[in-house]
Order: sequence, then structure tokens, then C-alpha cells
Amino acid sequence: QVQLLESGGGLVQAGASLRLSCAASGRTFSRYAMAWYRQAPGKEREFVAAITSSGLRTNYPDSVKGRFTISRDSAKNTVYLQMNNLKPEDTATYYCAAGTTTDSLNYWGQGTRVTVSS
Repeated sequence: QVQLLESGGGLVQAGASLRLSCAASGRTFSRYAMAWYRQAPGKEREFVAAITSSGLRTNYPDSVKGRFTISRDSAKNTVYLQMNNLKPEDTATYYCAAGTTTDSLNYWGQGTRVTVSS
């Protein structure tokens, strides 16, 4: 069982940066692939970033590639999402997820809200 707690959301202007954090409970954090998803009001949940358990591979959709970076710190049981050059269309609730692979995410956090004003 893994519990995930996101933090770092907020209200920023377009062009600003934010770093989201996701703290995971348990001693098996290093075994899990991690990912970030987001959901804007009235829209479906959207994949944002993923990182393998080893941290050696990452994946992003074109909408955030070059602006967002996912990373993990196994010593702190934490995964991060560095978001640069934020745009109003990045406004959403961001969720952290964990699973045995990036295609099998079994655990989800409660989300942290990001609002980007124009």
C-alpha cells in the first residue's frame, strides 16, 4: 500500500514556474514507477509526465515537453514535477500516481490545484 500526498500548487501568472512535490509513504517507493496527471474542469484526465522506478527513463506528451521535468528522490520518497513557462492551459488539478509500471498505476493522490492567469 502506498499513500501519496501532493503539494506545491498555487496561483501564478503565465510564464512563471512552479515545482510540485509528491511525498510517498512506505519503504518500497523505489520499486514504483511514478507519474503525474492533470484534470481541468470539464475535461478528462490527461497524462503529464512519467518516470520509471530506476529514474532512468521519463516520458512526456508534446503539450508539456521541454517545459516540464519529472524527477524523483528515493532518499526522500518524493517525486517532483518542475513546471516552467506555465501557460493558462496548464490550469488544472495535478495528481500524482504510482504503480508497478507507468502503464499500471494503482495508487493516486488527492491532487493539488494549479491556476495560471494570463
